Amino acid sequence: MSAVLVEELLQRLITGVLVGSMYGLLCTGLGMIFGVIRVINFAQGEFMMLGMYATSIVGAMLATMLTVGPAAGAYMAIVVAAAVLALLGWVLQRFVISHISGSRAVGSDSEGHFAQLILTLGLSLVISNLALIVFGSSAMTVQSPLASTSWTLGPFGAEAITVFINKARAIGCVGAVLASLALYLFVQKTRAGTSMRAAADNPTAATIVGIDVEGAYARAFAIGSAATALAGGLIAMYYPFHPYIGFEFVIIMYAGVVLGGMGSMLGAFWGGFTMGLVQQLSTYFLPFQLQNATIFLLFLGVVLLRPQGLFGRSAERA
Repeated sequence: MSAVLVEELLQRLITGVLVGSMYGLLCTGLGMIFGVIRVINFAQGEFMMLGMYATSIVGAMLATMLTVGPAAGAYMAIVVAAAVLALLGWVLQRFVISHISGSRAVGSDSEGHFAQLILTLGLSLVISNLALIVFGSSAMTVQSPLASTSWTLGPFGAEAITVFINKARAIGCVGAVLASLALYLFVQKTRAGTSMRAAADNPTAATIVGIDVEGAYARAFAIGSAATALAGGLIAMYYPFHPYIGFEFVIIMYAGVVLGGMGSMLGAFWGGFTMGLVQQLSTYFLPFQLQNATIFLLFLGVVLLRPQGLFGRSAERA
């Protein structure tokens, strides 16, 4: 294999790791919501989109007010965006989605996923169209110099193989991995996380032992929304966005969650990571336009051979 081909393969592998980690965080946020509440949320992509706009707007304000650089202002704004979307998620779960999920929906026409599909799809359309009215249809970007600079690895070997790591993508990768790990430890090791897992496993028994099931559902939805907004802010550092960008990612989110195993946060992260890696490596052999087709071929193959997903029931539920 020539040095050029090796260099291209390594570059795609690195890009796949960077992209896959972001998909992993997106899928972890969605996996948190579905794993605890069993709600199919088609508005999850819009939470990511709102996180992107919040990061851009608040970042510009913080950069001016605190006289810090645009990159520092944007990264500080990501935390604000996550907090705002957590509050929005909590309100939506408490006052809207709770009416078609959990104990309120048992024995009613809303039991099951049909009402959830209609409601969350409606929320998706409302949020995206409101964003179109407020922000317009032009694509926006976060003004960060990190998006146009890279670290250089190499040259390696006699043929001077060199690869590049985009700084904004690399920082996003580290942030996504740390955030996903923090969410996993929160769910597995804390009292609040234990209450959410108990509410997911057996709401009736959880209520008997004194757990506020509806409160656990609201916390799970808020945390899942915040994780998605956090991922959106990190992606916005290097990826142009618009009001309908959520639709581009929500299908990948669901495919990653199903690929990893429904109800598993660990599986959701690795499912998203696998899809990002396969998506980028496929361009080494196939035209760029077929990269999404490749990940869905992988998805179909796993569903056919292992319907419960890569992790299935052996992974921890969340």
